[in-house]
Amino acid sequence: MIKTQVVKLKVNKTMQKHLDALCDYRRYCWNKGLETWQLMYEAHSLNKQDNLSPNERRVRDELVANKADWQYDLSARCLQLAVKDLANAWKNFFDKAQPDWGTPSFKSKKAPRQGFKTDRAKIVNGKLRLDRPRSISKEDWFDLKSYEALKMSEVKVGSIFKEKDSYYAALPYEEEISSKAKTYQKTAVDVNVGHFNYTEGQINVLPAKLQKLYKRIKHYQRMLARKREVNGKSAVKSNNYFAVRIKLQRDYRKTANIQNDLLQQFTTKLVDNYDQIVIEDLAVKQMMMTHVASKGMQRSLFSRFRQILTYKCDWYGKELILADKTYPSTQRCAKCGYVKTGNEKITLQGNKKHGTKHNEYICYECGYSNDRDENAVLNLLALVK
Repeated sequence: MIKTQVVKLKVNKTMQKHLDALCDYRRYCWNKGLETWQLMYEAHSLNKQDNLSPNERRVRDELVANKADWQYDLSARCLQLAVKDLANAWKNFFDKAQPDWGTPSFKSKKAPRQGFKTDRAKIVNGKLRLDRPRSISKEDWFDLKSYEALKMSEVKVGSIFKEKDSYYAALPYEEEISSKAKTYQKTAVDVNVGHFNYTEGQINVLPAKLQKLYKRIKHYQRMLARKREVNGKSAVKSNNYFAVRIKLQRDYRKTANIQNDLLQQFTTKLVDNYDQIVIEDLAVKQMMMTHVASKGMQRSLFSRFRQILTYKCDWYGKELILADKTYPSTQRCAKCGYVKTGNEKITLQGNKKHGTKHNEYICYECGYSNDRDENAVLNLLALVK
């Protein structure tokens, strides 16, 4: 099984300058490759006899043939791997089942994450050694320490990226994973804004410490907005502006770490205790486009939860069952199977016709009553064969 270890790197100012240059070069190669690909495709569409269709080799050869002098001072592998990833992106474009499906787009220098790839990195004495460009002397090139021990002895293709003024490495490695012991138990998870319900109870994915961080983030965002308005877009940003931005980035990182820890612990508990797990196949993007509790949905990380649970079930030999998008888990009675329709449906405001609240389920056929989320869990659990 191939896993990926993401570690934070200890980078001095000299290496920061070199890594930033490689990040910029990777972005340049991607954008130049995408532009070349599109031009080749347009020419091929107009005259298929004289112009060949674009592919990885033709685009790469075109970029290498038109290299500028300054490009020879940087790693050649940045260009090669950027074009390879671009070819994979076009390949995925023809597979609509891919997550975040769409045409490859140009990369922006304003994106919150910048990075590059290399297939010539080595692990030397527990440190990460990247391939040194020819223009940089050995005295100005340093091995990179990490804040945690590396789990691999060699690296095939590593990714270095910069996020919120910190540098990270994503390093793949192989690890033997044995299937977990059978428990012959089953469960279902009903995801809601702020909490997830399952057969044993409820887990809060937006605890008080996260709410406090989000309030602080809102405060720092307003401070930055005021400073931008005073300084103007083209004016030089003050030291106070950068100080506030660092605090904002720090809190964003804290919230991401807290939520990731919550989801990792919860998904591990599920695969440890259950052999069959049922979740809903939600269309999260379409749900967020309605602008009803869209911020809460985004913070509750529905898609991230499904992603983590999917690969853990695959690792440990557990069965993950996806309920159809049209399955009425909220409207169906777990006792008699009656499905509410029309003006009898439960909405976020409850049911005006019968005067029920949004968090309670009352069946109008058999009189069964329960918490709405607990009723949904029972309905999902009924899908297990």
